[in-house]
Amino acid sequence: MTAAAAELLEYDEVIAGFDPVMGLEVHVELGTETKMFCGCPTAFGADPNTQVCPVCIGLPGSLPVVNGKAIESAIRIGLALNCSIRPSSVFARKNYFYPDQPKNYQISQYDEPIAYDGHLDVVLPDGTEWRVEIERAHMEEDTGKSLHIGGATGRIHGASHSLLDYNRAGVPLVEIVTRPIVGAGERAPEVARAYVAALRDLLKALDVSDVRMDQGSLRCDANVSLMRKDADEFGTRTETKNVNSLKSVEVAVRYEMRRQAAVLESGGEIVQETRHFHEADGSTSAGRRKETAEDYRYFPEPDLPPVQPDSAWVAELATTLPELPWVRRARIQQEWGVSDEVMRDLVNVGAVDLIIATADAGASPEAARSWWVSFLAQQANTRAVELADLPITPTQVAEIVGLVDEGKLTTKLAQQVAVAVLDGEGEPSQIVADRGLEVVRDDSALQKAVDEALANNPDIADKIRSGKVAAAGKIVGDVMKATRGQADPARVKELVIAACS
Repeated sequence: MTAAAAELLEYDEVIAGFDPVMGLEVHVELGTETKMFCGCPTAFGADPNTQVCPVCIGLPGSLPVVNGKAIESAIRIGLALNCSIRPSSVFARKNYFYPDQPKNYQISQYDEPIAYDGHLDVVLPDGTEWRVEIERAHMEEDTGKSLHIGGATGRIHGASHSLLDYNRAGVPLVEIVTRPIVGAGERAPEVARAYVAALRDLLKALDVSDVRMDQGSLRCDANVSLMRKDADEFGTRTETKNVNSLKSVEVAVRYEMRRQAAVLESGGEIVQETRHFHEADGSTSAGRRKETAEDYRYFPEPDLPPVQPDSAWVAELATTLPELPWVRRARIQQEWGVSDEVMRDLVNVGAVDLIIATADAGASPEAARSWWVSFLAQQANTRAVELADLPITPTQVAEIVGLVDEGKLTTKLAQQVAVAVLDGEGEPSQIVADRGLEVVRDDSALQKAVDEALANNPDIADKIRSGKVAAAGKIVGDVMKATRGQADPARVKELVIAACS
């Protein structure tokens, strides 16, 4: 029976009959200025095929030279993940044909990765800790990008033709591979999301990548299989490729569990294959049959010597590791004086580091917290992105808070400015100037607006004169509307009451 013909099994039925097994492979693009084995730049968004050279497009006779900064970043990642650093690791050629792989092989690491045997402790939304064992973290180069033109989905099926952009080919990658994650049961999707979130926070703290999942700087391949409750061997796995948001990691794992269970319960067999994740409905679809290690015909890269980092240098790099995110959060929680529950909520929405950075940029912790967990969280939800992926920086948020504190913006105007920043209109101060949004401080202009509002509402004016001060709210509202929200409400109220005295 095909996967397409199988219905999704209810999640509680999946858990009742099967134990999920996961393996997560996270690819992180390193933030080096040049590629892994050549001097081409790595800037995101350049015109297609403008950041290429004979090395990264695989022309005959070109020779790779390893990027020293990439090796340093890989070692720091390994150390932060509690891995052992191999005193001598080698590069290998991973042979396969794919249009966006110009050499028909990828320079990677196979049986001797630079970092191995580590772990990462993650915290689930309810505070439960879960240890994810790390098998390896190895260096490799990224592939190019295929652009399929003419189809409805952007995928090769239905496209009229494809274009190839090799700008990304050769960009330095570190692939972090977990050991099988077993025993998570119904919380498996939750564990997957928490792990990728913790890993993203760690990599960002190390400053080795911008970890922009929306731009592919961090992407997850989720391997999922099911084993029946009475079985002692893992089931056949599928690998959902290039999942690029935290929410999608959780959704993809849950979907595959339900899909595979439906296939197995109907008497079918799971095919070992890659699968595509569809953001629109959270489903997966078949990609290609999954190769085994033997299919790739790994062999040592003959043009690159072994990587043999000096032990003293590795020890020195260990001293450069920053305060780890979870240690920093514990310290910040104590400084802020917030409860475990509040801190857990901030962590779960991905707001802690954003709040810290906003406070470091000059905003008060209270104002920073208010902006990120209320207005900006709503914007993230509306735009269907993670909070950290909103196109606004903590520095920009701090600038907006400063404009409010200086009395140049009301909260409502500040929100308009924030939306404009999110829409790509520029920096906050420039937006205020371009749109003329600064709070009106001219009392004569405000008085004119107040007089007009009172003249248009004589009954309200009479109520205010008779001592019903609360009625001034209607007049203040009319003035705010007339001034496009640029008046200071408190000052307007003072002028209203004074005018009716």
